[in-house]
Amino acid sequence: MADVFGNDSAVDPRMDDVLHPAEVTILGVGNVILRDEGFGVRVAEYLDAHYDFPESVQVIDGGTLGIELTQYVTGTKKLLVIDSINGGQAPGTRFHFHNDDIMAHFQDKLSAHEVGIQDVLALLTVTGRKIPEVVVLGAQPYDLEAGVELSPEMKKLLPLIAQEAIDVLKEWGIAVKEKEAGRSLDYGVVAEECVREEMK
Repeated sequence: MADVFGNDSAVDPRMDDVLHPAEVTILGVGNVILRDEGFGVRVAEYLDAHYDFPESVQVIDGGTLGIELTQYVTGTKKLLVIDSINGGQAPGTRFHFHNDDIMAHFQDKLSAHEVGIQDVLALLTVTGRKIPEVVVLGAQPYDLEAGVELSPEMKKLLPLIAQEAIDVLKEWGIAVKEKEAGRSLDYGVVAEECVREEMK
């Protein structure tokens, strides 16, 4: 999954030099230190851990970036955005917006991330780089308190939204293969395995 926080020394900050014209972009957004706010990022991580994507697909952790995301989606033909969405519905309610529905949804500016995405889409449109196909998937959060773990209820939605994302990709003609040993990365387990290896 691409790192959009400037930790890749090969990335040039000048916009013209950092365009990533992948045919398809999966963009997970959200604040991962506010529990369910980070849902979009967690879904992107889940997809990256459990599925193999063709080279034409890039999976991006957009975090809480706004207009800066322009450089990572300019030139893409199909954009799939995943986010926690405060749509005023019952917690756990799932949302699926497509093209014109997205702009109608964004008029309410339901989250800071969505305002940022709206700005990105508007900028690309006025500069003649409009993305032809855009889908937004998400769910109403349960818990927005400080914390890096999703609420148990939101965590149950991870595979459901991930499957929706895969279904969207299939509709776009993208062949996706499930990894043989796909699992969420548990850094505690990884650390324990490293210690055991060093003790051998």
